[in-house]
This record gives sequence, structure tokens and C-alpha cells, in this order.
Amino acid sequence: MPCIEARGLRKAFGSTIALDGVDLRVAEGRILGLIGPNGAGKTTALNAILGLTSYQGELKVLGRDPWTERDRLMRDVCFIADVAVLPRWMRVSQALDYVAGVHPRFDRAKAEGFLARTAIQRASKVRQLSKGMVAQLHLALVMAIDAKLLVLDEPTLGLDILYRKQFYDSLLNDYFDRSRTIVVTTHQVEEIQDVLTDLMFIDRGRIVLDCSMEEIESRYLEVMAHPEQAAAARALGAIHERQLFGRSILLFDHVDHVNREQLAALGDVRTPSIADLFVAVVGGKAGQAQGAA
Repeated sequence: MPCIEARGLRKAFGSTIALDGVDLRVAEGRILGLIGPNGAGKTTALNAILGLTSYQGELKVLGRDPWTERDRLMRDVCFIADVAVLPRWMRVSQALDYVAGVHPRFDRAKAEGFLARTAIQRASKVRQLSKGMVAQLHLALVMAIDAKLLVLDEPTLGLDILYRKQFYDSLLNDYFDRSRTIVVTTHQVEEIQDVLTDLMFIDRGRIVLDCSMEEIESRYLEVMAHPEQAAAARALGAIHERQLFGRSILLFDHVDHVNREQLAALGDVRTPSIADLFVAVVGGKAGQAQGAA
């Protein structure tokens, strides 16, 4: 059974279509990056998955309808948004007390163990903690809950690079066990490149790319062409081209073994980063739309 499955998922706010017939399937034990520009439908999709908004179409999360069975579903789901959502007046010990009182699958000893590796004091109030420490506290609370699905919406927003790295390292080393499923949205795509197992791009309410990270490595190739070979590389049908230090960088889709050898003879080749692939797939479509308009 897939962890999340949707068919024809649609959501409109007046004349604005936030989700436009989305089909998706997320298998259990995967880490999915849901990436899209502002207003693309990411938050609406997450809200539907979490049972926070109604929708048209079919949606099952852990085999349940999130809109009609949200109470039961949330026993197996955790959610982290911007860490600023924790009440600033609350003490760390009170946060532990609260989660222990409301969630039957919270392991307080486990949370205490995570916090013992930080500088966070139990008597401190949230407002006395740095944003990075609040992120550590929030993550400790969530990782101590035996959930099957963890949803992260811009979880490291506003954190410095050290805390962002610690956040994802803790997520992989202390939480993810290949039976849990994680869905994460972020604009800091470079930092989750090595964390994800699957990648999905959403734009204007539609899924425009859906593949595994292994498929990206076998399907896409980026070439920094030698100046004298740029025209030859361009003739092979790149889906996107950009300039860097006076050299053409071309991105190719559906690259087979023969084409890889051809391209390698024309310049330096590599697997594109998520950011470069996003610009090619989503940015290219935006440019086409503007040109048509």
C-alpha cells in the first residue's frame, strides 16, 4: 500500500486553481522532495494530505481519507512548519509535558535523550532560545513520536547553515529508518540533494516532474561545452541552456549510453543539481508561457 496516493486532486480558491488534477503516488519508506515556486500549490497539497483543507478527487494517506478520518490519521502523522510556531511563553519542560499528554505515541525518554545532546535547558522558555535551538527542540519532540509519515514544510527557514545541516543529519541518523516516509518542501534545494530518494516538481497546480533520484542520474546530463563544440552540443537537442564564465552549459533529457559518449566528447559532463534541473523544467515552462502571452 502506498503511503500517499492521489488521483485527480483539485482545489480552487474562487477563480484561483491551486491544484489542477494532481496524480501522485508516494511509496512507504521514501523521502520525497516537493519543490515548486511560490504559489505553485505546495502548501495546498500538504494541507490536503494533512486533512487541513477539503478537495475534489481521490486522496488516501496511509489508507485513510485525510478529510473525513483526520483524527485517526494524525496518530500516525507528524508535521513541522516554520519553527516559529512553538508558543514563545512555553518552557521546554512544558512542551515535553504537553506532547506527552496529547500524543499516545510520544516517547518522552527518547525526546530527553535528543535534548541531552544540545545546550537547551529544560527551564528555558521558547522566547529565550535561538531559532536554531527552537528547531532542535521541535525536531526532538517530533522524532520522539512513533509516526509513519513526517511532513516538513520549509522546516529550516531562517536558520543558519550549521543548524540546517544538523537538522537534516539528525533527521537521517536518528529518525529515518526506511519504514517511515518523509515529505519535505523547501527552497533550499541544494541542502536536500543528498537526502532525498524521490523528487517532484509542482508548478501552477500541476506535477511537472516525478521521478526517483536514481532516475535523475540515469536520465539527465549537463554538459559544459568546450567553446568550439557548443554548436555541436546544441544540435543534439538540449532542453535548456545557460551561460557561465563565457561557456555554454546545456542540459539533456533521456540520455542513453551513446549520447553520453557523444556529449562527453564535447565538454565536461555531470548529473545536474536539483536547482539546475528545476530551472530547466519549471523556469523553461514559465518562459514559454510568457512568450506565448
